[in-house]
Amino acid sequence: MTDLREARMSRAQFFRMMGGLAAAAAATAACSTKPQTTTAQGQQTATQLKFVGVADQKAAMDQLVAAYKQVKPGVSLTTTFAPTDQVQTSVRTQLGAGNAPDLHVVYPGDGSAMSMSQIAKAGLLADLSDQAWTQTIPTGFKPAFQNDGKTYMYSAGSSVIGAVYNTKAFQKAGIDAPPTTWTEFLAVCDKLKKAGITPIALGAQTPWVTQLITYALVPSTVYAKDPTFDDKQRAGQTSFAQSGWRQAMEMYLELQKRGFFNDNPNGTTFEQQTSMVATGKAAMAIQVSAVLPDFRKSATSPSDLSMFPVPGADSADQVWIPAGVVVGLGASAKGKNLAEAKAFIDFLGKQENINLWAKAISAIPLTQDASSTIDPAVQSFLPFTKDRAVPFMDQRWPNAEVQPVHFAVVQELLAGKIKIDDALKKMDEAYAK
Repeated sequence: MTDLREARMSRAQFFRMMGGLAAAAAATAACSTKPQTTTAQGQQTATQLKFVGVADQKAAMDQLVAAYKQVKPGVSLTTTFAPTDQVQTSVRTQLGAGNAPDLHVVYPGDGSAMSMSQIAKAGLLADLSDQAWTQTIPTGFKPAFQNDGKTYMYSAGSSVIGAVYNTKAFQKAGIDAPPTTWTEFLAVCDKLKKAGITPIALGAQTPWVTQLITYALVPSTVYAKDPTFDDKQRAGQTSFAQSGWRQAMEMYLELQKRGFFNDNPNGTTFEQQTSMVATGKAAMAIQVSAVLPDFRKSATSPSDLSMFPVPGADSADQVWIPAGVVVGLGASAKGKNLAEAKAFIDFLGKQENINLWAKAISAIPLTQDASSTIDPAVQSFLPFTKDRAVPFMDQRWPNAEVQPVHFAVVQELLAGKIKIDDALKKMDEAYAK
C-alpha cells in the first residue's frame, strides 16, 4: 500500500479498469549472488539468485520458484520471508548500501520506504519496461507500477480491504447476512458481543494492521463525498484534519469504546488476530484480502471464512471500498545477476503465472483470460469496483513519512495517549514534509 507522486491516477480510469476486471522480510539477505561460472571440468555451476519478501508472498513464490526451476534448471533461487515492518527498514538499508538481494519486495506507488517510486527515483530498481507483460498494465494502475513512464515493479493484481468473517460465529449469534450500513454494522457487533463472541479481532501490535480500519472507512467518509480529495490535498486545499478522516477515526474509536475489540489490541499480533477469527473466538477482522489464505490456513474449516465490504456510511449507496495493487517485487539495479533476475520477473508476467499468484492471495488478476478465477470470498466487492472504489490511501501520499505516523497515532489513540486532533495534526505535518 503506497502512493503516486509525479504520475497521477485518474479515478475515472481506475474505476473503468476495475470494472473491466469484473467485474506489511528478513533482514538476513546478503549481497547479490555469484554469477554462473564454468569449472575446470567444463561444467556450469548454477546461477544463484536471492529474493527477500513478505509473508503473504510465500505461497505464490513457493509454487512459482518450483515452476521456474523446470524452465531454468541452471538457476537456483532462494527465498526469505519476514514481517512487513522489517522489510521497510532492513531491505531499504541494503539497497542504499549496494548489497541488496537480486529480487525483493516492492510496494506500489509512493507511500512507504520500500515503495516503487521511492526506490526507483533513487536509481535502485531495474527498469522492466522492455518486458511484454508491462504493455498490458491497465491504465488506471500504471502510476502504481511506473515512474516517469517506466515500469519498475511486478504485481499480479489487486486486492480489497474489508471484513474477514467467520460465518459460523455469525450463525451462532443469529446473524443471517453481513451488514450493509454503519448502523447495521454496529448492531451486528452488539449482537455478537451479547452472544459472547468478540466482534472484531484487532492485532494492532503489528504496525501495518493499525491502518486497515481507517482505510476501510475513509472511502465512504472522504471519497464518496469528494472523489478529488487527493488532488485537493496535494494542492494544499484540504487536509486530513479538515476532511472525513476525522469521522473515520471517530468511528474507529467508537468500536473500541463500545467494547467491540479484543482486550489489549496494542498487545495483540496479526498472527493472534488471525487465530481468533479462524477459530471463531472472534467473528471478524478488518483485513486485506491478500491475507485471506493465512486465515484459512489457521481454520479447522476454511470454508467458514469469507469477506464483506465494511459499510462506512448509513446509506448503502454511499458505501465505497478500498481496492489497490497488491505488494509486488522488483530487481535490484545494482545486482550482479541482473539479467537473470529480470528474466525471472518476465516469467512471472506470463498470464498463467499472473493467474497462479493472484489465486494464491485471493487477488483479482492484473489481466485475465479464460482460465483466470476470482475468489468467491471477494465476489461481494466486485459491484463496488466500477465506480465506488479508491486505491489504498498511502498509494497516493507524496512521501514515505505519512504511513508510519499513521501506524503510530492509531496505537496512541487506542492507548488513550492522544486525541484525534493531535493524530490528524501529526499526519498533516508528515504529509507536508
